[in-house]
Amino acid sequence: MVVLHPGMDDGTSWDRVSTRLAPHFRVVRVHRRTYRPDLRVDPRNSLKREVEDVVSVVRSLGGRAVLVGHSSGAVVALEAMAASPSSFAGAVLYEPPAPLEGLPLGGEALRRAESAADRGRTARSIAIFFREVVGYPAPSAWLFGAVVAAVPGLRPRARRQLVDCKAIDLAGVRVDRYSEIGVPILFLLGRRSPSHLRRRSEALRDALPGAHIVELPGQGHLANRLRPGWAAEAIARFHEALGEPRRTRASES
Repeated sequence: MVVLHPGMDDGTSWDRVSTRLAPHFRVVRVHRRTYRPDLRVDPRNSLKREVEDVVSVVRSLGGRAVLVGHSSGAVVALEAMAASPSSFAGAVLYEPPAPLEGLPLGGEALRRAESAADRGRTARSIAIFFREVVGYPAPSAWLFGAVVAAVPGLRPRARRQLVDCKAIDLAGVRVDRYSEIGVPILFLLGRRSPSHLRRRSEALRDALPGAHIVELPGQGHLANRLRPGWAAEAIARFHEALGEPRRTRASES
């Protein structure tokens, strides 16, 4: 399994899920280049470069991989499978914010978030992003913006989050391209997630032959943190359905 983390992250948000899966499956987490502070990123090519990274990692491991992508990481997963379908056996995608006809991801809200960031107003920029792009309630969005602005380790990711969003918008509507992927795909969907994420997941499910959705009761966009056991079990069951049983700790050694 190759795990592609969401925005505002370096992969650690999937620690507890990965820990549950690792005794039974080989799990590799990719620190996406958009969120590596040592690398320069440009939204005009950052998505393409991340796809190249994923394909390269999978080829270096040998065999075919199951991708696990969360949020923007799930969009990277879709693009990687479209670019090199023979490299992948399937994917578990947790609420990919893929653009649809009439429903871009960032749009005007992203431009206002970028303007706030350019003026050094990190808290406002992130609050706009999480309120108007992600769809969080206003109190949660403003609280998260304040936290990001106050925590030195999070501040550098704020601008990278906007780059990530812009790269997805620049890629445009790719549903027809994704419909040609041709491997099993499971979409995880929190019942309490913002409505646009449900709309995007359902549109992708309908367009991709053999894809289906598993809903996570009582959860939103952060079940990997709040209910890691549920997320791990859904992923494990999907992997087993592809024909690879779980290893026991004894057989792994």
